[in-house]
Amino acid sequence: MTEILVIGSLNTDLVVRAPRLPTAGETISGEDLKIIPGGKGANQAVAAARQDVRVAMAGRVGTDSFGSLLIENLKSDGVDTSHVLRDEASTGTAIIVVDSSGQNSIVLSPGANGKVSTQDVDALNPGAKILLLQLEIPLQTVIHAARWGKTKGMIVMLNPAPARDLPDELISRVDYLLPNESELAWLSGFPVDNVPAVENAARQLLKRGARNVIVTLGKNGALILNEATAKHIPPFRVEPLDTTAAGDAFIGGFASALLNGMDLELAVRYANACGALAATRFGAQPSLPRKVEVENFVSLRGGPVDKYAEKNGMGTKPDEAISN
Repeated sequence: MTEILVIGSLNTDLVVRAPRLPTAGETISGEDLKIIPGGKGANQAVAAARQDVRVAMAGRVGTDSFGSLLIENLKSDGVDTSHVLRDEASTGTAIIVVDSSGQNSIVLSPGANGKVSTQDVDALNPGAKILLLQLEIPLQTVIHAARWGKTKGMIVMLNPAPARDLPDELISRVDYLLPNESELAWLSGFPVDNVPAVENAARQLLKRGARNVIVTLGKNGALILNEATAKHIPPFRVEPLDTTAAGDAFIGGFASALLNGMDLELAVRYANACGALAATRFGAQPSLPRKVEVENFVSLRGGPVDKYAEKNGMGTKPDEAISN
C-alpha cells in the first residue's frame, strides 16, 4: 500500500554549470548541457522513495520524449506512476544555471503541469498516510488536494514553492508547512535576516492557521515552530556543489522519517542530513541520497539521530561511510 502520495510537478531540467550567474542582458560561457529528470513533485517522490518508503506520484507529462523519460525514471526508483497522466501539452521544463558556489537560477515552463486538475485529484484513491504538495501545479488544484487529503485522513505537507501568495484556507488545512527563507519572507511579509527574525516571520503563519512551520535555512539548518515549541536544528556542514534539489531531499527525508517513527526534532535533523548530502552532488534527482547513505552520514556526524539509528539497527561498515 502507498505510504506517501505526491501530487505535483514533473519537469525535465536543462542544466548548465557556469562560473557565475549571468546579469541582465549578459551572455557567458558554461559547461555542456545536461538533461536531468526534475520537478519539485517528482524530486520529492524520488527523495522519499530512496528512504525505502512506498511512494505514488500523481501529475501530468506531455506525450513527448521528455514525458517518457520522466515516467521511466520514477519507475526505476520504485515510484508508482499509475497516476501520472499523458497530456498533449509539452512536458514541463526547467532551465537551470548553477554557479561555482552551487547556487542556482531557474526559469520554469510548466507545460503539462499546468493541466493538473481537481478532477485528477478526485480520481485518486491510493490510501496513503502522507500527502505531499508543492506549487508547480495550479493553485486551485493544490487547495482542492489539501482539502481532499484531510477528508481521506492524510497528514498534509505543503512546500510553498515557487513562492506566491496563498489563501488562509490552504495554510490552515496543512499539517506541516515547509518553506525556505525566501518563501517564508514572501508569505509573511517579514524580514528573515537571522534565526530570531525567521522565528518571528514564521509566527505570522501560525496566526494564519498553520499548525507546524518547518523552515529550511540552507547552511544554517532548519527551524521548527508550532504553538508548543520553537527549536533551531543545526546543520550538517558540507561543501556544496549544487543546491538545486536540497530542499526536496529535505522534504522527502522528513516525510519518511515521520513515517518511520521519529519525533519531530529527530525527523528534522534526519531531513537536514538528506539535504546536506544532496547539496554535495550535481543535478536534481541524481543528487538525492538513499537511506543507507544518510544513515552512514549521520553516524559519522554524531548526535541525536545516532541514538535512533542504534536503536533501529542503522549504521554500516566504516568503508561504506560518506566523507565530505
